Amino acid sequence: MAAASGDEAPPDNEDYYALLNVRREASQEELKAAYRRLCMLYHPDKHRDPELKRQAEQLFNLLHQAYEVLSDPQTRAIYDIYGKRGLEMEGWEVVERRRTPAEIREEFERLQREREERRLQQRTNPKGTISVGIDATDLFDRYDEEYEDVPGSGFPQIEINKMHISQSIEAPLTATDTAVLSGNLSTQNGNGGGSVNLALRRVTSAKGWGELEFGAGDLQGPLFGLKVFRNLTQRCFITTNGALQFSSRGIRPGLTTVLARNLDKNTMGYLQWRWGIQSAMNTSIVRDTKASHFTMAFQLGIPHSFMMVSYQHKFQDEDQTRVKGSLKVGFFGTIVEYGAERKISRHSVLGATVSVGVPQGVSLKIKLNRASQTYFFPVHLTDQLLPSAVFYATVGPLVVYLAMHRLIIRPYLRAQKEKDLEKHRESTASDTLQKKQEAEAAVRLMQESVRRIIEAEEARMGLIIVNAWYGKFVNDQSRRNEKVKVIDVTVPLQCLVKDSKLMLTEASKAGLPGFYDPCVGEEKSLKVLYQFRGVLHQVMSGDNEALRIPKQLAHQMPLGSHTGRR
Repeated sequence: MAAASGDEAPPDNEDYYALLNVRREASQEELKAAYRRLCMLYHPDKHRDPELKRQAEQLFNLLHQAYEVLSDPQTRAIYDIYGKRGLEMEGWEVVERRRTPAEIREEFERLQREREERRLQQRTNPKGTISVGIDATDLFDRYDEEYEDVPGSGFPQIEINKMHISQSIEAPLTATDTAVLSGNLSTQNGNGGGSVNLALRRVTSAKGWGELEFGAGDLQGPLFGLKVFRNLTQRCFITTNGALQFSSRGIRPGLTTVLARNLDKNTMGYLQWRWGIQSAMNTSIVRDTKASHFTMAFQLGIPHSFMMVSYQHKFQDEDQTRVKGSLKVGFFGTIVEYGAERKISRHSVLGATVSVGVPQGVSLKIKLNRASQTYFFPVHLTDQLLPSAVFYATVGPLVVYLAMHRLIIRPYLRAQKEKDLEKHRESTASDTLQKKQEAEAAVRLMQESVRRIIEAEEARMGLIIVNAWYGKFVNDQSRRNEKVKVIDVTVPLQCLVKDSKLMLTEASKAGLPGFYDPCVGEEKSLKVLYQFRGVLHQVMSGDNEALRIPKQLAHQMPLGSHTGRR
């Protein structure tokens, strides 16, 4: 489990760093200075009005809680990684306080594992594949034949010539034992069959596991198998799989052994030896990085020997777009494949691959991954190398995808996002209302301090916050029908001015005193109009961006450009 990065807030509503307006790397001295300054601003004894005094006590207690957590190295390490939920987990009372953040992270993961084990019996891991083979060769090859005298020959015939369905579920029995039940059904050109398998897997140690497999089908007899995995070193492992297949022709044994080694951080090397019906020796190198995936393989075997090279480029975009290409040359002929895949929703990935081969012809393979389910549609277009088939196999899916994305996928995702946002707003409505009331109370508490700060800044011609708004701004003309959702944060920002400077850290500004989130789940910004040395300046800052003002040249407004709010 990874630690929270330096620019992320912990997974809770309260961001203690934002509340104290300090960096996540702040030293103890910085924490203490920020805490003391805020205590001076919000101390309950400064207010005689009972209601203001009560509100000041609430804010003061929250500041005190934030400082207590962040000033203690152990609780700060827990909070940095797991937020308030980590502090609330049972079991920390037995942890030694001298432990380092890395040791605390390991201890938290141990406690998490114990919780997962208690819920183990309720978990399964279903996986499924549906493959539908389509024969569409009549679209292209039919023109080489004489159809004129055949009734109904004006329409090409597209047929489903094969299907395959497989499904598996995992049933954890104990913390180390798992049962896997799987089955499959296949049919091709009117003939088919199926099988069912049961595997029992046991994790024997941190270095390995073993698996027993039992299977039976209507086309073949019983199957008994044994699979063993073992880490030989930190960079090397071996897998051995032996099987006995019983049939009317007798017992057919098989054995597969794979030896793998980490060549570097991103590269794996594999050696495979397979003995049985299709004996072969295979060696491959796989390099996987954040931006690409490369595979090179060479096999000597009966009946097939081949050499294969493939490359996949990973675009660093929101849709996780990938383009790929491969070349495979062997005794069976030559196959060139190219394609792309893209994420179309939160749990769905759509891909298309064009396969051009000799003597295989041209095929289009469409694949949809939906969570743990895979839907595969191989479409055989022609047995020949026809440029027209290659063209339509390449352009057709692209045109269909662009049309679907514009007319179906994008509107659906937009509606789904709005629906999710509405649900989130409804579930957090009471919390948002409470945060709003707390922010308004904090603003009332700041009034006297802000008055003194403004007087001091005016005397030195320093930093005066003229107007400030926080929330959702709509500047794009294509989104002008959307509603602007902002709150006035002029007073809270002026309260943070010290010595004619305002510094905000890289954290969501919704956690600052006097702020709250006016548009939960939506992109927010901070817009500030300020005066420094008698000159007006304006700046717009992203929600999680650091902000330092004044910056006289970067923020200075042209003469006469002050137009007021929004």
